Amino acid sequence: MFDKILIANRGEIALRILRACKEMGIATVAVHSLVDRNLKHVRLADESVCIGPNPSPQSYLNIPALISAMEITDAVAVHPGYGFLAENADFAEQVQKSGFTFIGPGPDVIRLMGDKVSAIAAMKKAGVPTVPGSDGPLPDNGERCLEIAEKIGYPIIIKAAAGGGGRGMRVVESAENLINAIAVTKSEAQAAFGDGTVYMEKFLQNPRHVEIQIMSDGQGNAIHLGDRDCSLQRRHQKVLEEAPAPGIPDAVREQVYDSCVQACIDIGYRGAGTFEFLYENERFYFIEMNTRIQVEHPVTEMVTGVDLIKEQIRVCAGEKLSLKQEDIVIRGHAFECRINAEDPQTFFPSPGRVNNFHMPGGLGVRVDSHLYSGYTVPPNYDSMIAKVITHAEDRETALARMRVALSELVVDGIKTNIPLQEELVRDEAFAKGGVNIHYLEKKLGL
Repeated sequence: MFDKILIANRGEIALRILRACKEMGIATVAVHSLVDRNLKHVRLADESVCIGPNPSPQSYLNIPALISAMEITDAVAVHPGYGFLAENADFAEQVQKSGFTFIGPGPDVIRLMGDKVSAIAAMKKAGVPTVPGSDGPLPDNGERCLEIAEKIGYPIIIKAAAGGGGRGMRVVESAENLINAIAVTKSEAQAAFGDGTVYMEKFLQNPRHVEIQIMSDGQGNAIHLGDRDCSLQRRHQKVLEEAPAPGIPDAVREQVYDSCVQACIDIGYRGAGTFEFLYENERFYFIEMNTRIQVEHPVTEMVTGVDLIKEQIRVCAGEKLSLKQEDIVIRGHAFECRINAEDPQTFFPSPGRVNNFHMPGGLGVRVDSHLYSGYTVPPNYDSMIAKVITHAEDRETALARMRVALSELVVDGIKTNIPLQEELVRDEAFAKGGVNIHYLEKKLGL
């Protein structure tokens, strides 16, 4: 087992990783930008290193600074959390070449799954169901692109092969707009990701977003830990998640679970990962794999009782999976509300000083947050400041607990999206279960 881990992240996920390390008896190193010197995990870590100015490219995305921090502190491994460099194959490669361990899959696997075209090809080979599409990058030949779209059937969606986070996508309703849409998406993809490669897929009209959590040790052993429904989204950003996804037949679940586990074994996957799907008319369609821990991992932890961060650390230290598939039992239901420092009407960020922070409590309530009274939320990073998670023996009770928890949550001094979350957990359609990915934006009039 590692004796010291550097946490290459900030905020609530950095604190979550630190707590897991402390329970395992592993020393921790916190890295931070200048503005983040008062983050909670920085104060609690065994050591801390300032890695640069506030802008992410000069600090949390600064690979040489992170490698140097590992060298001067004698850390032996790095946990990237999510975001920043968590799915950066070059970072994982540099970590390995420098003699350290990257807590995640190897760089080759990150590259394979980071390119949507190669990821889809790998999934098809493993038997994972995919969306009908171009089966590769779109050619420069406009006539050929029109033929491919006609065969798939409109509407279609153009996607950047290197895209992510909801960027690099464009829906096309008819042939008249196709060629221009491809050109614009290629240009945007080149500017945003440094790669203008795009591909085409059938655009599903009213799907849900359902994802499957896996854990694999890279030694031929892999398991799934059930699924999550993340359909409540705004501009492709998740707002509220739950586990398990409601209303999916067991036989349909089991089939896709098995294919995801087999895919992990086939590609030699190591660590925690998530297969993301669109789900419509009792069919799953693979869209991408996240080769890291997810923001919404707590709902899976609540219904399985498995500490995903600890297991992730163990397998990346070279241990075999400590769990077998028969050990995984889904108990009850869980919800997670993402709390953001933003105006609940305009969604503009709302950084500033938190005068008073009070967390909810009670049976089945968990809060993952780096906030404390007197902390100042900086304007430099993602606006998420907390996650409120509730768990109960059934979906209705877990949702009722979330309503109570949100009513107790106090974040005074800045604007937050708590009012929006309170509205969502009282929404009649959401309470019934199974709303699609367009529901929230339609509700908000976007």
